[in-house]
Amino acid sequence: MSIYAIGDIQGCAERLDALLALIHAASPDAQLIFLGDLVNRGPDSLATLRKIRGLGTRARVVLGNHDLHLLAVSLGIRKPHPADTVMEILEAHDRDELLNWLRHQSLALYEQGHLLVHAGVLPQWSTTQVLALAQEVETRLRSENWGDFLREMYGNEPTSWNDNLEGAARMRCIVNGLTRLRYCTAVGEMEFITKESPGNPMPGYMPWFRVPNRQTADTTVIFGHWSTLGLSLQDNIIGLDTGCVWGGKLTALRLSDRGLLQVACPQYQRPC
Repeated sequence: MSIYAIGDIQGCAERLDALLALIHAASPDAQLIFLGDLVNRGPDSLATLRKIRGLGTRARVVLGNHDLHLLAVSLGIRKPHPADTVMEILEAHDRDELLNWLRHQSLALYEQGHLLVHAGVLPQWSTTQVLALAQEVETRLRSENWGDFLREMYGNEPTSWNDNLEGAARMRCIVNGLTRLRYCTAVGEMEFITKESPGNPMPGYMPWFRVPNRQTADTTVIFGHWSTLGLSLQDNIIGLDTGCVWGGKLTALRLSDRGLLQVACPQYQRPC
């Protein structure tokens, strides 16, 4: 059975349909793992959610920062950004079913020797620990008090991991590492300002996957989130955010042999 990882869609439903057609032609019974940021910034976030949910057990998702943002906006915890394209979801007749499905998705998955997350992993975390920490967040997000978790989730502190972290600080650090991380120091202090490719990081910072002695270096980590990095195929890291909503491509990678399928994407221009 083939398993494909799919990079950030961000509401580009029509391009998702085109990519799924390519996957079906190559592997009709393929399983799909979506790397988060299913929604927002693109033209049809509602259709994207409906499509992926409609795939049933064929599809699994690791949540991204835009997906969590949608959940927070749905409860009035965050205000919509002017560039957001999620209001159609919140006004849909099936909004509750879609949001309930979304909050029951994962923060990290392990499949065929690959660790799949939306953004990255802190250097102190082993593969086993990443999955355990993700489950801590998933338990909170799937609980009846999931709104309380989202109210505590936002913020840049603490900037680094400590096994003794507790409560909201612990949850926030896990979420930031898995859904927002691009750059950190050699000891894992996170920086959330820089979004450019790794050519010119802030002094003392480096891409999370270049930290020496990273504990997940023995596992291939597949991630999205970093459109300016683009497609990155290295021995133990695979970056699959190829900037679909920004006029790049939407990319799927077959885990068994790194076979690639891609569709070109026009840059979305939000109506004024």
